[in-house]
Amino acid sequence: MNAAKKKFRRKKKFRISVLVHEDLVPPDSLEGYSDKEIQEWKTEFDVVHTLREMGHEVQPVGVWDDLGKIRKEIEQFKPHITFNLLEEFHGVAVYDQHVVSYLELLRQPYTGCNPRGLLLAHDKFLSKQILAYHRILTPRFVVYPLKRSVQPPRRLNYPLLVKSASEEASLGISQASIVTSDEKLKDRVEFIHEHVKSDALVEEYIKGRELYVGILGNQRLKALPIWELKFTKSDKVPLIATAKVKWDYEYQEKLGVETAASVDLPDNLRAAITKQCLRTYRALFLTGYARIDLRLGEDGRAYVLEANPNPNLSYGEDFAESAEAVGWSYDELLHRIITLGLSCKFAWRM
Repeated sequence: MNAAKKKFRRKKKFRISVLVHEDLVPPDSLEGYSDKEIQEWKTEFDVVHTLREMGHEVQPVGVWDDLGKIRKEIEQFKPHITFNLLEEFHGVAVYDQHVVSYLELLRQPYTGCNPRGLLLAHDKFLSKQILAYHRILTPRFVVYPLKRSVQPPRRLNYPLLVKSASEEASLGISQASIVTSDEKLKDRVEFIHEHVKSDALVEEYIKGRELYVGILGNQRLKALPIWELKFTKSDKVPLIATAKVKWDYEYQEKLGVETAASVDLPDNLRAAITKQCLRTYRALFLTGYARIDLRLGEDGRAYVLEANPNPNLSYGEDFAESAEAVGWSYDELLHRIITLGLSCKFAWRM
């Protein structure tokens, strides 16, 4: 762990339960593990071990489909706060909102987003309707529910991007997700229905730059610097964050995948994008921390693609890197997330 991760310290120490998937409980050391193995639980390892190095008493809790493990942990360990890294329950991605609801029923403070924000952000169709209501620019879209026939959309123009209406982490997204004909649209929607087993969200593909903006806060919000995805070794592959771009090290090396601060945006555009992301955060009732994904089109306009509550917190990934760009070490970022959880105005506190 380098100096940037070590320099921040607070005197007050907490008992912290860290909720993780039961297969992602991190080991005590990275020694003996391959990069591929580490990738599976890197976020969990970074968070747990950094919190311990900050002096907190930390207990990881692996959960699959048993809420009783959470209740038992709270009754016995009596954590000051639960650090929520759980992204699914019983294998269902959208069930993480119910786990957070359970923590609320137990009157247990937790980090990250509240149940309503998780529900709205995970339902990409509903969240886009909300953005449209608030006149926040987003690509035009349509949803094809499971087991429904695919009729070409009348009001959308090709090329189109086809993805899951509920899954995260780019599940089901590849270069084939960009379609240019009715036939390819039908094939890709059926692929999402059959292999991802979710409704398919189809939106107009915005050719341009891929941007990310991290935000922290409950009532008072802090936007981090605008971050950008780049392929430095290829201009022939469409610039989209596919599953391989996110998780395949060899493919990342082949394309020269990099994420870094976007340095050449005019000040007025940068301010407009930041304001747009803050409006999105509030419109979807998000709390804790989130990342807003956008496309900067060739027309010079920024389109909000989606909001990602509780994004990847791995050290060295874009959210932590953008926080470091404003002077927050990894330690301080985790401390701020914990502070937001401890100070959140939960309904049971009102």
